[in-house]
Amino acid sequence: MEVILLEKVQNLGGLGDKVKVRSGYGRNFLVPKGIAVPATADNLAKFEARRAELEKAAAEVLAAAQIRADALNEKKVTIAVKAGDEGKLFGSVGTAEIASVLAEAGAPVEKQEIRLPQGAIRETGDFDIEIHLHTDINVKVTVSVVAEE
Repeated sequence: MEVILLEKVQNLGGLGDKVKVRSGYGRNFLVPKGIAVPATADNLAKFEARRAELEKAAAEVLAAAQIRADALNEKKVTIAVKAGDEGKLFGSVGTAEIASVLAEAGAPVEKQEIRLPQGAIRETGDFDIEIHLHTDINVKVTVSVVAEE
């Protein structure tokens, strides 16, 4: 199935690219979410008529993400949780806890934007967490997990 991308998609293509994807991915994900349209002659003509509008909207989204990235850049937050003597947590620290602490610190993020490649944090220490704000923008934030007194 060939589709025309209406926004930049990581590892697939940029705005206006005509790409070939698997039918299920295009039909069940890209088209319903408004990320792409089927590559027909009619849709190609409609896209070319709207290209400037879509590029302007994409530039605004990128600028907004860059402003959020500047606010988050090199941010350090501390989370106090119950832990044992050896630094093992009673439970874990996940994306929801990190998102709420960042919101309290004045830099709100969605929990879906937080990347924890090794899974939830289960011990005390300092961790570099990646925040994925936009296809082109990732920011590192330091999360310090300490034991509650």
